[in-house]
Amino acid sequence: MIETKVDLASLSLFPATRAQVEETWRRTWPQWGGTLSLTEYLAREADMESMDHAKDGKLITWVLAPRGDPTTLDFMCSCEAFKRSGLVAYPSYSTSKPNSVHEVTCYAIASVFTPPSKRGRGYASHMMRLLHWVIASRANLPKFPEAWGAPPEQVADASEGLFSCLYSDVGEDFYRSAGPVGKEGGWEMRGAVSTIWDVGADEGDDDGWTWLTQDQLNGLWDHDAGRINKELASMLTSDTSHEVQRPAAFVTYLPTNGVCGFHIPRSTYASDFSMAGGFWGIQSLNDPDTYASWSVDLRPPPPTLIITRLCASEETFPGLIAKIRQAARRSGIGKVEVWKLGEGLRDIAERMGGRTVTRNEHLPQMVWYGPGATGNIEWAYNEKFCWC
Repeated sequence: MIETKVDLASLSLFPATRAQVEETWRRTWPQWGGTLSLTEYLAREADMESMDHAKDGKLITWVLAPRGDPTTLDFMCSCEAFKRSGLVAYPSYSTSKPNSVHEVTCYAIASVFTPPSKRGRGYASHMMRLLHWVIASRANLPKFPEAWGAPPEQVADASEGLFSCLYSDVGEDFYRSAGPVGKEGGWEMRGAVSTIWDVGADEGDDDGWTWLTQDQLNGLWDHDAGRINKELASMLTSDTSHEVQRPAAFVTYLPTNGVCGFHIPRSTYASDFSMAGGFWGIQSLNDPDTYASWSVDLRPPPPTLIITRLCASEETFPGLIAKIRQAARRSGIGKVEVWKLGEGLRDIAERMGGRTVTRNEHLPQMVWYGPGATGNIEWAYNEKFCWC
């Protein structure tokens, strides 16, 4: 049943109560639950919010609800915002802070959902426009539109984001048109590119490599964050693989605090799938700065091994990919996929049988709240570990 539209000015954005959080899960289960029963789906969502990437206030579920009844279970729509640590690097010609890298607060947006009975009323668009006002510093935003009523109340530890990102499965335009004051200034697409291999039949020995379990990977992310910081400090602004010419800044999430690690339990929840040997990553013994981690996409079948983080030079990349394809083959997986390889690695990948394609789903989109326009900002390390 389609409901009568409610005046948008009578609505605002509120952090969800516990009952509202659980209601969002019940609403999304029919569309996103896959093979999970409702009981399994609710249990998975509860488990996910207790993990490092979400616990201790890093995850807030937001609901668009009537100003006069903010705790109602009949709210219009909802989304999730994960507070993360990220880096911003300013190149030498920056007018802000030239030749510097800074750790900043940023956000990952997920689970944007409107129930069928409330669709077509502009609720989700309005929610996303209001979301800027609770995750960014208001000093970095324009004047709040009077036609929308009063701005949402600010929530402790839920603002000061310098950028935010999301992954769209409804095309680019919906989120791009959800800006902080209307239809401009929303999330802009960056690099929806995947490279895919069939695993093939080649086998090799494990000399010079060490396979990594999930626990061993958890010990790798601090090292990886340090490497990303160093690479950002010397990143070439003229790299032709950049989406943006002459970037005003480079931004990235960090893989620490469970950001990369949660992909593994989420992708295998309530399934009987297991990686051969229990291995979810690999590292070179000869060059410890060559490594990769992965999760698995079980839907739709057959499963695909998805590389979540990859670090390699042009010299070490072929050997690393060969080992990853071997891990997939040993686990009964037919394909390997990686997101947004740099141009040099992409050329090598294609010589190794990889096919580079532009995705029409999981479109990476970002918005910048710092000085200047989003269109001048390069999203570095736009890999699967960033997804939520």
